[in-house]
Amino acid sequence: MAEIRVLVDGGKASAGAPLGPALGPLGVNIGEIVNKINEKTKSYSGMKVPIKVIVDTATKSFEIKVGSPPTSALIKKELGVPKGGKDQKTDIVGNLSIDQVKKIAEMKIDNLSAHSLRAAVREVVGACNSMGVTVDGMAPKEMQDRIAQGNYDSALN
Repeated sequence: MAEIRVLVDGGKASAGAPLGPALGPLGVNIGEIVNKINEKTKSYSGMKVPIKVIVDTATKSFEIKVGSPPTSALIKKELGVPKGGKDQKTDIVGNLSIDQVKKIAEMKIDNLSAHSLRAAVREVVGACNSMGVTVDGMAPKEMQDRIAQGNYDSALN
């Protein structure tokens, strides 16, 4: 078994460096691997994504594992801002809708400690708290309380 770890642009991997030179000596179909990577990373367009390609050199079969950018990077991308606020109490850099938070939570759910989408959404809202980002116009702590009370259950199903 060979394992290759690389950073690729989401949805834009190519047979060139760094993938091609690493996969070439293994005798696998590089084009097929690149297509699978692009399919799995298209939702991370515009971001660097960690990828692990595991190749069984005997059978030439492969498995692709996609890592995830940090939650803060996904929040910044969704807002279109270069960085979070310096002081989360006074420096508000943007506002996410509950649907945007849900989208980020769905992207991150495999890499979070959350056991449900609702818990994953609460974790993403928690990250908003330290970045100076409001959710549906509310402070993140207030939003977490409302989610815990079930006020957003219909949006989180």
